[in-house]
Amino acid sequence: QVQLVESGGGLVQPGGSLRLSCVPSRSIFSITSMDWYRQAPGKERELVAAISSGGRTNYADSVKGRFTISRDNAKNTVYLQMNSLKPEDTAVYYCHAALSGVHYWGQGTQVTVSS
Repeated sequence: QVQLVESGGGLVQPGGSLRLSCVPSRSIFSITSMDWYRQAPGKERELVAAISSGGRTNYADSVKGRFTISRDNAKNTVYLQMNSLKPEDTAVYYCHAALSGVHYWGQGTQVTVSS
């Protein structure tokens, strides 16, 4: 079993930046892929960014060039650096991990982009 603890959400003005963090309860070396999803009010949850154990990354088209997902193995943490934020990025952001076919989710952290 894996617990995922997220932090770093908040209120930011358009054009601003935030960095989200996700710390799993076990070594990230044992987790094949960790991802960030988001869910806006009235919308389905969508994949934002993913990173494999080998460091390969994948991004939703809507965030390419603005968001960066990374892993710090020494700190056992996965980050989502979000730059040039837009109001449409407003959502609850969830850390996700899949291990042996089981899916795990964090509690979610609210990101609000508004002036």
